[in-house]
Amino acid sequence: MNFELDPHYRAIQAEARDLARAVEPLAQQADEMSEVHPGVLAALKQSGLSSLMVPQEYGGRSARPDPLAICLVREVLMGTSSHLDSLFALQGIGSYAISVGGSEAQRAEWLPKVAKAESLAALALTEEDVGSDLKRVATELTSVDGGLRLHGSKSFISNGGAADFYVTFAKEEVGYSMVLVPANARGVTTSPTPVIIAPHVLAEINFRNVDLPASARLGQPGKGLDLVLATLAVFRVSVAGAACGLARAALEEAVRHTRTRVQFGRPLAKLGPVAQMLADSWTELEMAQLLTYRAASYAVQDPAAALPHSSMAKLAATESASRIVDRCVQMMGRFGLIRNSKIERLYRQARPMRIYEGASEVLRLGIAKQLTEEVR
Repeated sequence: MNFELDPHYRAIQAEARDLARAVEPLAQQADEMSEVHPGVLAALKQSGLSSLMVPQEYGGRSARPDPLAICLVREVLMGTSSHLDSLFALQGIGSYAISVGGSEAQRAEWLPKVAKAESLAALALTEEDVGSDLKRVATELTSVDGGLRLHGSKSFISNGGAADFYVTFAKEEVGYSMVLVPANARGVTTSPTPVIIAPHVLAEINFRNVDLPASARLGQPGKGLDLVLATLAVFRVSVAGAACGLARAALEEAVRHTRTRVQFGRPLAKLGPVAQMLADSWTELEMAQLLTYRAASYAVQDPAAALPHSSMAKLAATESASRIVDRCVQMMGRFGLIRNSKIERLYRQARPMRIYEGASEVLRLGIAKQLTEEVR
């Protein structure tokens, strides 16, 4: 069993590190913004890494988006800037339904621009009264003369207000469907979402009788949930990668501090309780990273079959990241509490990761269900 990444993946990691270094001077400012930071977006465009998010025939690098490559990039980017990580990730999360369910015309129009980060993507799922329970969506899609009409609203949508299109989940008579809605379509408006503890590009999206051509459909009528699950199958494990990157960045901050700060006549890192926290944190990080890499490797072969493993990786890595960054703040004492210091930013950024793209409690339900079905 080989635990080393092959040269192809190491080269992608190196590209991600180059991008992270370019953005690092902007990270503190960007991570406090609820709008797209133009400098960070420009760096992402120049890096070419968004090409990982689309199939090769539309400007991508492989036949289909590679979950392990995406995971490795997010691991690097999140350790520097959550803003950068989000911009990168959403290019795939917001466009994957086009890659697997779009018509040739939709793919040709949008995916090359996604690959170059010339168009920003968004996935519009959640509503004010709907989070994990997507079958309760109220946004409606109806057939009208000449096409489709979309009416309703979406809440806490990443890239909202900045995206060039919204891949939107709605209900209709035959079930739940997906449509591709250009951001400039008549009847589409946005408004600010309340600022969260780790600022993020978010908005409320209102669709007021938005008329769309029949060709705006993604996939088959009533099969929208299949496209949602397909997206999660590829991108959920990348959240685990981002969590590992955040945890490693926090641990490195704590190591630098405890190695040099002297109390009671010796460096903090040599005091028993602090040494124990360092050791526990490193051990947890390595466990989470191994589980994440394995799940991502499975997802390369068969994303849908690997989804339970991706869910376990996301659960383990995000929960571990929260524990690790909390210990790191504790080890750094008052220096860990300084507003907008790197460790304080990481502390705030860790918390939402246990909620988005599958809350920990929801993931546990799915994992337990899978386990009880497999055991004979």
